[in-house]
Amino acid sequence: MEITDSTALARDLAPTGVLRASINLGNPVLAQGTPEAPGGVTVDLAHELARRLDLPVEFVCFDAARKSYEAMATGHADLCFLAIEPAREAEIAFTPPYVHIEGVYAVPAESAPRTPEDVDRPGIRIGVKQGSAYDLYLTRTLRHATVVRGPEGVDVFHAEKLEAAAGIRQPLTAHLAERPEMRLIEPAFMTIGQAVGTTRTRRPETVRFLSETVAHLTASGFVAEALSRSGQNPALAAPTER
Repeated sequence: MEITDSTALARDLAPTGVLRASINLGNPVLAQGTPEAPGGVTVDLAHELARRLDLPVEFVCFDAARKSYEAMATGHADLCFLAIEPAREAEIAFTPPYVHIEGVYAVPAESAPRTPEDVDRPGIRIGVKQGSAYDLYLTRTLRHATVVRGPEGVDVFHAEKLEAAAGIRQPLTAHLAERPEMRLIEPAFMTIGQAVGTTRTRRPETVRFLSETVAHLTASGFVAEALSRSGQNPALAAPTER
């Protein structure tokens, strides 16, 4: 992909002269490691975007999506890597998704719910990670069940003896691996499109550059390779639009 005015794009996207990328280490599919040495597909994407704009990159790392969003919205980061959600789109301009992950429910093994629809019943309380994509989605779509927020959905589920926990498929599956007293509910209750975002104060040309670059990196196999290198399933890469 050819960039016609990389200097103007770099100045608009990274006014400090450094591309500051907000990384959510709380989502192990997208980022791993430590704040001092983060890794994963989001880190690889940030490096590549910085390379194309001839910018140094700096990572500001958090343990939750809501904190990553706040850093972006308050001007402490230039890029974020978050799920596309209507509650965020007032502040954030998103690219097309580069990864699709799933939100699933876990319940006590002997409990009644068998489908996602069964979970949305009066009297059912669902533990969620505060400010996560599935927190925002369930808050917007549930009609009867109650959302209970905490630092981690499974932690509040156990601590308050709730009827269900919601989370991303991969870490929630890992959590259940040694807990036969719990089970996943299939199918997933939502598909989460993960995208690169920046504030809506950026120029349209800058948002277009990000969108076109992310689409190219997804279609070229860059995203799938980055997922594989970080121990994640390369099939999570978003399908290429035709």
